[in-house]
Amino acid sequence: MPLVGFGLWKVTKSTCADTVYNAIKAGYRLLDGAGDYGNEKEAGEGVRRAIADGLVKREDICEQQLWNTFHAHDHVKQIAKKQLDLWGIDYFDLFLVHFPISLQYVDPDHRYPPEWFGDDGKVHLQNTPLSETWGAMEELVDENLVKNIGLSNCQGSIILDVLRYAKYEPQVLQVELHPYLAQEGLVNLCKTLGIALTAYSSFGPQSYLELGMGKGSASLLQHNLVANIAAAHKKTTAKVLLRWATQRGIAVVPKSNDLNRLVANLQCDDFDLSDAEIASINKLNVNYRLNDPADIDPRLAIFA
Repeated sequence: MPLVGFGLWKVTKSTCADTVYNAIKAGYRLLDGAGDYGNEKEAGEGVRRAIADGLVKREDICEQQLWNTFHAHDHVKQIAKKQLDLWGIDYFDLFLVHFPISLQYVDPDHRYPPEWFGDDGKVHLQNTPLSETWGAMEELVDENLVKNIGLSNCQGSIILDVLRYAKYEPQVLQVELHPYLAQEGLVNLCKTLGIALTAYSSFGPQSYLELGMGKGSASLLQHNLVANIAAAHKKTTAKVLLRWATQRGIAVVPKSNDLNRLVANLQCDDFDLSDAEIASINKLNVNYRLNDPADIDPRLAIFA
């Protein structure tokens, strides 16, 4: 799996096809998508155009995620096929359980993406165990609808539980990870278990400003420590933050609608940080989590 991918969260529908096409043209071979992002059809248009123009082969990686309202056994395959149709492809290279949270089913013909709430604006939980969901994910592998399966937004206890009954072990774990939320224990566990780790929100609060979140936090992109390290290497602070992860074997999936930044992010491995610099960035950790479902409903406190 490539260490630098392109994230599709918050990429607008109107520009998504062109943005994905340009990302592939720039060299991206990992596209991080999800049903909840609401831009699958447009992302697929960009992929198909790139394939038609000979920029990329279908064998290159496309990642997708299973949303919370489709955790029941029969709904997993149903929605996977719908998502494949939206992308216009016949299999996903990687399919992740987006959250270890099961919500009440919402028929895609009624509303898609269904997001977190029912028609009444409330969160409705569903009693589907993760073991049922994981078994259905494994069937997708057996039927060649996906090549690999994994988890997202899961802590160590969930991972260890899945390993007790998994026929196919999780190949990837995707979590929020940045210097303010370094998650060193989880990083070490994944290395021990041989699970590839992908970090999202690599720039910390910056990723959430347009959502009205993280405004009271110091920007990692403007942090003095990160800026000094960037100046020493003659790189941008964004590159330093990405390299802090990739140099340790952690994949990143930054998003940008700007072509120049898109290319620069992909080239974040053109220098190395010293061990001392990595250690100093690690010390910025304050366990500051921005993507916490408990902020939506206290019953969703999966990180408690």
